[in-house]
Amino acid sequence: MRRVAVQAFRSARRPSLRKFVRNRNITLAPSGHALGLRSISSRRERVATTLLTSSMHIRGFSVALVSAAVASGAFYAYRGTNPNSSTSTSTSTSLSTEQSRSLSASNVYSNSPQASPSSATAEQASESTRRALVVGQGSLYTGTITGDGPLSKETDDYGRKVLEMLTPEQATQKLRKNEESWLVGRGKGVVRYDVVQIPSNDPIEDDHAEKIIEVPQGVAATNDGSLASDWMFWGVFDGHSGWVTSAKLRQTLISFVARELDSTYKNALADPSLIFPTAEAIDMAIKTGFLRLDHEIVHESVTKVQKAQSKLVAAELLAPALSGSCALLSFYDSRSKLLRVACTGDSRAVLGRRGPSGKWTATPLSVDQTGANAAEAERLRNEHPGEPNVVKNGRVLGGLEPARAFGDAVYKWSIKTNEELKRSYFGRTGSAQLRTPPYVTAEPVVTTTKVEPEKGDFVVMATDGLWEMLTNEEVVGLVGQWLEAQADGKRGQGGRSDSWLKSWFSAQKGLPVEQAGPDGDKSGQRAPIRQQQWGIKATQNDRFVVEDKNAATHLVRNALGGKDQDQLSALLTLPSPYSRRYRDDLTVEVIFFGEGNTTGNVTLNQEASASSPDMKAKL
Repeated sequence: MRRVAVQAFRSARRPSLRKFVRNRNITLAPSGHALGLRSISSRRERVATTLLTSSMHIRGFSVALVSAAVASGAFYAYRGTNPNSSTSTSTSTSLSTEQSRSLSASNVYSNSPQASPSSATAEQASESTRRALVVGQGSLYTGTITGDGPLSKETDDYGRKVLEMLTPEQATQKLRKNEESWLVGRGKGVVRYDVVQIPSNDPIEDDHAEKIIEVPQGVAATNDGSLASDWMFWGVFDGHSGWVTSAKLRQTLISFVARELDSTYKNALADPSLIFPTAEAIDMAIKTGFLRLDHEIVHESVTKVQKAQSKLVAAELLAPALSGSCALLSFYDSRSKLLRVACTGDSRAVLGRRGPSGKWTATPLSVDQTGANAAEAERLRNEHPGEPNVVKNGRVLGGLEPARAFGDAVYKWSIKTNEELKRSYFGRTGSAQLRTPPYVTAEPVVTTTKVEPEKGDFVVMATDGLWEMLTNEEVVGLVGQWLEAQADGKRGQGGRSDSWLKSWFSAQKGLPVEQAGPDGDKSGQRAPIRQQQWGIKATQNDRFVVEDKNAATHLVRNALGGKDQDQLSALLTLPSPYSRRYRDDLTVEVIFFGEGNTTGNVTLNQEASASSPDMKAKL
């Protein structure tokens, strides 16, 4: 940062920039985490730029420096290639990089009387314009490019990257690239679920899985005379330090849990006094499935590696142990209409339910399990007495943010195992605070909720990337807004609304959600820190929009910008790893309960899904 500050100071002293720095007009929020807007005017060019700061602070005079980078790195490259330019093509193309940069700065910032405002306006009108994005160490700048040629310079001398910003159409295409929507015609209380993923890491470290299992009466008794019931599973997995653990969970977690549930239900059938397992037995079955899978990932892998004595085997088996993943799994039993949510880590599930007022209410079905959670911190201190740094700066041993996770074996292996594996094969360096492992567990906290399909309940499950941007109430209100728009749209087309949409329709404007009171239970629920980072101050009516047929995509669009198309396009333009400064991987699922048509099938909802031949029904 010191070197950057020195460079910025030197740049601010350049003659071509001095007058601009002295007279610039910048509007910023009181905090350094702000979204400010400013305009730069001259006789030759007019460039509008927007600043989006991250948690890193940039001094005021570096604003001029980055703006100059936009001009030198992109804008004036067109002066030599555009036939409408007043500068000769042969002359411009023969200029060296430094000469071109000098010319660009003087054209933008000088007040030379040689070019009249009217001629500049006419010249601008004859040239096409596009949007550009400049990525700095701690800030983003958007601006207008004049010309239609390719960007000639992606990075300037100060390490900033210059990109052509996605158009609104391209941003929408990227949002919808991985969306899925499934219509569930099982007649068991679930009518639809929507999914979307937006990567920030490359490759994306999130994953997800869905499965519907038809359970015969001989395995899970029914009390309504039906021959079978459905077990429905939805899971979102937020990986960290790599994608391997979350991919392992996608492949195996539902199967591990279903196997334990199968055994538990069969044991209840064998006991004449039970017929159905107790609530405690079902919760324990889910926890056992989680813990057995994690034991296979973390400990059985070590046994196999030590037996094989092969680095190739170690590379394959230890990868899911060395990286990590949070897991959020929902299990719905169609017989009992009970939804169990098992949470390991800091992904979150929230229930939306229509209240007596006609508005929706948001009820969290999980707690964010991080070192910053007082209950989790107390648990860790009780398990590791005499270790004052077991939770430090809201992280386990000062390093890992989730207090519960799959993998992350360096926090679970003994000190001896850590050292042996690193010496003989490879591994991650454990914390210097490591004393009495394990510090991290995959045991989930399980909540149980009675679902009311007749009221049109819905559940939103998402990795923490969404909850960094939106509150529980905003998420539920946005889905409510989306439902009303879908129902209204069907009416407007002269068609009949689907029954599950029609019953939810309301004439409410804005977000139809009850706001949490000052005494609402916020324990374990982190605030959406990105709103502060981006300096969002607009009201809900000014922020949110309905443009998507997929409810999960609708949530992500509004989380990233909504009506603010520049912010949305900028955040989606950012490539990895720059994007991680401003947003995380995003995986969102929206599950709709209701009493829809019974076809017995699960089919792809084409209008809300990306076209992909690989999509298969989850039944």
